[in-house]
Amino acid sequence: MSAIRIEQTYPQPTGVVWRALTDPEVVPRWTSTGAGGRPVGFSTEVGTRFQFIGKPKPGWDGVVDCVVLEAREPSVFRFSWTDSGSGDVTEVAFLLAPTGDGGTRLVYEHTGFRGVGGFFMARLLGRVRRTMLRSGLPPVLADLA
Repeated sequence: MSAIRIEQTYPQPTGVVWRALTDPEVVPRWTSTGAGGRPVGFSTEVGTRFQFIGKPKPGWDGVVDCVVLEAREPSVFRFSWTDSGSGDVTEVAFLLAPTGDGGTRLVYEHTGFRGVGGFFMARLLGRVRRTMLRSGLPPVLADLA
């Protein structure tokens, strides 16, 4: 099984990072460096079904179906991720912890990719997520702080 794991530290406190990751008005601002996913029907309530709607690409309609599995503000946000093209169900987790200097350590995990197709999907999505978390999210956090 393949997985994506990205660790990043931000100077903003966990509350600000949590908001950037979970506020449906803010999320598209940093996901625009990827496929521009915007959450539709989103809430952090466990059991909520929502979709990320992104820019369609050849072989992908731009829709991802999700269900909130766990939400403990401001430290854990976990949801399922089902690509409408493949139907494979994977899991995304944002794990936040305060740093000693008032910042936030974020661990992003996307697990459950299976087989050869999953291996290649994890590699592709990993590159996109690194760009979002390293280039897209920092200016949004600076604006929120």
